[in-house]
Amino acid sequence: MAPPRILVCGDVNGRLTQLYKRVSTVNKSAGPFDVLLCVGQFFPDSPENNEEFLDYIQGRSQISIPTYFIGDYGIGAPKVLSVVSNDPKSQGFKMDGLRVCDNLFWLKGSGKFTLHGLSVVYLSGRHSLSGQLYGTYSPDDVDALRAWAEEPGVVDLFLSNEWPSGVSNGAVIKEAPPGVSDSSGTDPVISKLAAEIKPRYHFAGTKGVFYSREPYSNLEAKHVTRFVGLAPVGNKDKQKFIHAISPTPASMLSADEMSNRPPNTTLSPYTTVQTTPHAKDAAKRPSNSVDEDQYWRYDVSQKRQRKGPGDGLCFKFISSGNCPRGEKCNYQHDMDAREQCRKGVCIDFIIKGKCEKGPDCSYKHSLADKDDKIVQKSQRTERSKECWFCLSSPNIEQHLIISIGESYYFALAKGPLVDDHILIIPIEHLPNTVYEDPNSEIELEKFQNALKMYFKEQGKQVVFFEWVFKHGTHANLQAIPIPLSKSALLPKLFNMAAGKLGFNFVSLKSDKSSEGRKSLREQVDRKSSFFYVELPDGTILSHPVEDNEKFPAQFGREVIAGLLDKATKADWRNCKLSKDEEIIMVDDFKRKFQMFDPTL
Repeated sequence: MAPPRILVCGDVNGRLTQLYKRVSTVNKSAGPFDVLLCVGQFFPDSPENNEEFLDYIQGRSQISIPTYFIGDYGIGAPKVLSVVSNDPKSQGFKMDGLRVCDNLFWLKGSGKFTLHGLSVVYLSGRHSLSGQLYGTYSPDDVDALRAWAEEPGVVDLFLSNEWPSGVSNGAVIKEAPPGVSDSSGTDPVISKLAAEIKPRYHFAGTKGVFYSREPYSNLEAKHVTRFVGLAPVGNKDKQKFIHAISPTPASMLSADEMSNRPPNTTLSPYTTVQTTPHAKDAAKRPSNSVDEDQYWRYDVSQKRQRKGPGDGLCFKFISSGNCPRGEKCNYQHDMDAREQCRKGVCIDFIIKGKCEKGPDCSYKHSLADKDDKIVQKSQRTERSKECWFCLSSPNIEQHLIISIGESYYFALAKGPLVDDHILIIPIEHLPNTVYEDPNSEIELEKFQNALKMYFKEQGKQVVFFEWVFKHGTHANLQAIPIPLSKSALLPKLFNMAAGKLGFNFVSLKSDKSSEGRKSLREQVDRKSSFFYVELPDGTILSHPVEDNEKFPAQFGREVIAGLLDKATKADWRNCKLSKDEEIIMVDDFKRKFQMFDPTL
């Protein structure tokens, strides 16, 4: 099979007519090409280009080649991309591009997928702390790429908008127009990702120039990397904005072929990019600012900071206990911090002294005592005071409570996916609902059966799911009603979503919920993390989650949001209601549920 033929271009800036005219010319002389990849800003940079751009988006002009883009910012980007995001066909874990129109696909956030046999990873958007909905990448996007970098196999292509810092290795960029420096338009986060991902090719835009670097070697890898920065489409200096490659996928190359190094191969330009700022530079930084390196390594708080090289904590070491850089790492391998992490303390809390995730965070927000046995009771008391779900906690929102039993209570979900989105919560401060005593299990089954009967009267079925985190605080079993017409799709969607994340569910079938949960207890390790969902037909799908596995905390909700065509509600924070609205919903549910309530 012939290697795929790929075109890559720089900032499009909405100039699609000029771009596809050039693509047509290249196709006639050296094609045909299979796909076009766009890095840098894709949307118009001025109102003058918007009408031309929309002609393609709205189908009045045709896109001649499958085109994938990552520069999701510019004039009109929020309007176009919000429509794409809300399209039911865009729901689920689609890392291989969301369809904008015929032959045009948006690579959103970050992801990894296979394109014509090539392994492709991407980071969409620019480095920004503004919290924009589109056009910027998040720390979660970076974390996801770091996780994929640790997977076996070689990445063929890495696409980023901005250049990595230091990639020119001090060289003069002869093609650069006056006033463009080597440091402008670069991002140190991209440098660090490139150093870990070790792609065979790395393409970027946004800097306004064309630059093809000599191949460079990678630490702990046999293959070399080629970096190419591309100029904008139609730039005045007539610098190269489109580049063609035809690489054989790494998966099809032999070890000898992979280790072949051209004579002009240089050392990696990223061996020195992970340096720590000098103290005087740190002093100039405002206390409420976020350092660029916090996307990569957290800054240690002043209370825990040590003098000397490596004034930050190594996130890799704290989270996994192992750092591949060993003694060469520029950050602290702090055993005390690692031990706190092992005891379930939030890393943000360890390093920053606070956590902004609120109820989404499943970690402890207080340092664990060295002698856990002595302070176990006092810790439970402290946790219950801070917990969002403990009935004795001042933080609990009592107006959300619907019904209280002996071991469990019902509450309306905060930021509900649908109006009758319910949480079944143990009264005791427990990390999960799976390993309960027999009496509590009986009451839980009564609550579940009551919900099943209640929703059956409405022509619906109910799905239960729980994310069991081994360092979890207070458990909650989520219950969401599903229309009968869509319930049959649940197994397929959950299994598809699992496949996107690279795992397969373990399926347990039982006629009774209690029997299914008993089988679940026999299948999973109570000291491990796992996710499970109870489907309406009695099937339980479970997945044990490894310590180093990047598993989405909102996985169950995201899948069901896709099923119900409510993609914008996949995150509970997008569904916040006023207290008055919540009270109305709770009162309405209480009234309708009264005849089914097992506590009455």
